[in-house]
Amino acid sequence: MKHDTDKIDEDVLALLFLTAHRERDGYPWRTWKGHDWEVMDRLCEKGFISDPHGKAKSVVFTEEGFAKAQQLFEAKYTKPE
Repeated sequence: MKHDTDKIDEDVLALLFLTAHRERDGYPWRTWKGHDWEVMDRLCEKGFISDPHGKAKSVVFTEEGFAKAQQLFEAKYTKPE
Protein backbone atom coordinates (compact mmCIF):
# COMPACT_ATOMS: atom_id res chain seq x y z
CA MET A 1 0.00 0.00 0.00
CA LYS A 2 1.32 3.43 -0.94
CA HIS A 3 0.88 6.25 1.55
CA ASP A 4 -0.29 9.75 0.64
CA THR A 5 2.72 11.67 1.95
CA ASP A 6 1.09 15.05 1.26
CA LYS A 7 -1.75 14.21 3.67
CA ILE A 8 0.74 12.96 6.25
CA ASP A 9 2.77 16.16 5.85
CA GLU A 10 -0.36 18.27 6.34
CA ASP A 11 -1.29 16.42 9.55
CA VAL A 12 2.22 16.73 10.99
CA LEU A 13 2.39 20.41 10.04
CA ALA A 14 -0.95 20.97 11.79
CA LEU A 15 0.29 19.13 14.88
CA LEU A 16 3.50 21.18 14.92
CA PHE A 17 1.23 24.19 15.53
CA LEU A 18 0.38 22.70 18.95
CA THR A 19 3.88 23.34 20.25
CA ALA A 20 4.51 26.63 18.42
CA HIS A 21 6.03 29.28 20.63
CA ARG A 22 8.07 32.47 20.56
CA GLU A 23 10.97 32.89 22.89
CA ARG A 24 10.63 36.69 22.91
CA ASP A 25 8.75 39.34 20.98
CA GLY A 26 10.16 39.73 17.52
CA TYR A 27 11.72 36.28 17.36
CA PRO A 28 10.37 33.73 14.87
CA TRP A 29 7.91 31.02 15.83
CA ARG A 30 9.60 27.77 16.87
CA THR A 31 8.14 24.29 17.35
CA TRP A 32 9.42 21.05 18.87
CA LYS A 33 10.66 18.61 16.27
CA GLY A 34 9.52 15.29 17.74
CA HIS A 35 8.12 13.80 14.54
CA ASP A 36 9.34 11.38 11.88
CA TRP A 37 12.55 12.56 10.18
CA GLU A 38 11.31 11.86 6.65
CA VAL A 39 8.24 14.02 7.24
CA MET A 40 10.32 16.79 8.82
CA ASP A 41 12.71 16.69 5.85
CA ARG A 42 9.80 17.01 3.41
CA LEU A 43 8.35 19.95 5.36
CA CYS A 44 11.76 21.62 5.17
CA GLU A 45 12.00 20.93 1.42
CA LYS A 46 8.52 22.46 0.99
CA GLY A 47 9.73 25.62 2.75
CA PHE A 48 7.54 25.34 5.88
CA ILE A 49 10.27 24.83 8.51
CA SER A 50 14.00 25.26 8.93
CA ASP A 51 16.40 22.34 8.53
CA PRO A 52 15.46 19.82 11.26
CA HIS A 53 18.96 18.33 11.48
CA GLY A 54 21.13 19.59 14.28
CA LYS A 55 21.35 19.67 18.05
CA ALA A 56 18.42 22.02 18.66
CA LYS A 57 15.25 20.34 19.89
CA SER A 58 13.09 22.69 17.85
CA VAL A 59 12.82 24.09 14.33
CA VAL A 60 11.79 27.51 13.10
CA PHE A 61 8.61 27.97 11.10
CA THR A 62 8.89 30.04 7.97
CA GLU A 63 6.23 32.74 7.73
CA GLU A 64 4.38 30.64 5.16
CA GLY A 65 4.82 27.51 7.27
CA PHE A 66 3.36 29.07 10.39
CA ALA A 67 0.34 30.44 8.49
CA LYS A 68 -0.26 27.05 6.81
CA ALA A 69 0.15 25.17 10.11
CA GLN A 70 -2.38 27.44 11.82
CA GLN A 71 -4.85 27.15 8.94
CA LEU A 72 -4.56 23.34 8.85
CA PHE A 73 -4.84 23.03 12.62
CA GLU A 74 -7.98 25.16 12.76
CA ALA A 75 -9.56 23.32 9.82
CA LYS A 76 -8.79 19.84 11.14
CA TYR A 77 -8.94 20.10 14.91
CA THR A 78 -11.31 22.83 16.06
CA LYS A 79 -14.97 22.31 16.86
CA PRO A 80 -17.57 24.61 15.37
CA GLU A 81 -19.05 26.99 17.93
